[in-house]
This record gives sequence, structure tokens and C-alpha cells, in this order.
Amino acid sequence: MSWLIMTFRTSIGKKLMMAVTGLCFLGFLSIHLAGNLTLYWGKARFNAYAESLHSLGPLVTAAEWILLILGLVHVLTGAILFYQNLRARPVSYRVKKRAGGRTLGSATMPYTGLMILGFVLFHLINFHFTDRTDRTIYQIVHSAFHNPWYVGIYVAAMIVVAVHISHGFWSLFQTLGANHPRYMPFVERVGIGVSLIFGAGFGLIPLYLASVP
Repeated sequence: MSWLIMTFRTSIGKKLMMAVTGLCFLGFLSIHLAGNLTLYWGKARFNAYAESLHSLGPLVTAAEWILLILGLVHVLTGAILFYQNLRARPVSYRVKKRAGGRTLGSATMPYTGLMILGFVLFHLINFHFTDRTDRTIYQIVHSAFHNPWYVGIYVAAMIVVAVHISHGFWSLFQTLGANHPRYMPFVERVGIGVSLIFGAGFGLIPLYLASVP
């Protein structure tokens, strides 16, 4: 156990923790997107999906706690790494490059991460902790996405998520050791594709529901 603690005290150990938790969140986003896509099939299908989740009871609660812990680990570890990088490099390099060049995603990772955290809290307040008395989950979502402000915030947040994933996907594979020059260009392209799928997949839903009477 001591070797494990010592490993995570190192920079490499922290990056590994970021990679593993990031990979877990990609899995969660995939499942969450698949469920949200049932909105295109109408309120009956989406309500049935939501009820099937609620019927799992303690399993859903356990999953929520696990996601909360993973989220805290990911955010705190990322903040520590960012602080350590600033301490080690108080004066910014004139040029900072990686394979493929510096990207928007790599340059803004700490900031997009904080924006995503803020959006998650906003999202939970409006959907998870909202009053569901005499209202179905579809009615709550439908009503929220008829508010132009919420639609704008949601779409903007999904753009931020896509930017974050575009680099995070590449970074987690590099941390896990898949950084061979032969493979990384392909991994980078896959990362961009995955980021576009999540960004468009989640971002188009509010625009669609805003048009549904």
C-alpha cells in the first residue's frame, strides 16, 4: 500500500490518476448521452428511460457517489498539477509545443475544467435537485430548454466540454503509455472525433427541444 501512496505523490502518479478518472468520465458521458438521445423519441420513451434508472434505487445512488468521488479526485488532482507546473515554471516559455503543436484544448485545460465544474453544479440544481412534484422528468427538461438563456448556457458548456475532451482524450492515452509516434496522430484524430460527438450529441438536444411545442 505504501508504494501506491508514494506513486500518487509523484507527478506521474497524479497524471495517471487524472487519466483513469478521465477515462471513467468518458464512459459516463457515453452512457448519459445514449440515455439523453431518447428525447428524440418523445416524452414517453424518455420518461420510461428515467423511470428505469430510478427503479435501480441503491445502485443509482452508489453510482452517483462514485462519480462524485471521481470528480473530486479529478478536479483536485488537476488543480495540484496546475499549481505545481506554475511553481516549477514561474515565467512562461516563449514557445511550448508537443507532438502536433499546441492546441486550444491543451492551452485551456485548467480553465475549461473549472467551467465544466460550474456547469455541472448548475445542471444538477436545475435537473437533479429540482422539485419534481406533479411533473415528469421530460416536462422539467422540456420546460428548461424553452428558456433561451438555459439553451445558450447549455450549448456553450457543450462547446467547452468538446474543447476539454479534444486534448484530454489524447493526454490520457499518452499518460497510459500509448505515445508512440506511429499511433498518436491516429489517437489525436479519434480524440477530435470523440469530442465532436459529445459536443454535438449533447449540444443539439436543447436546440431540438426548444423547437418542440
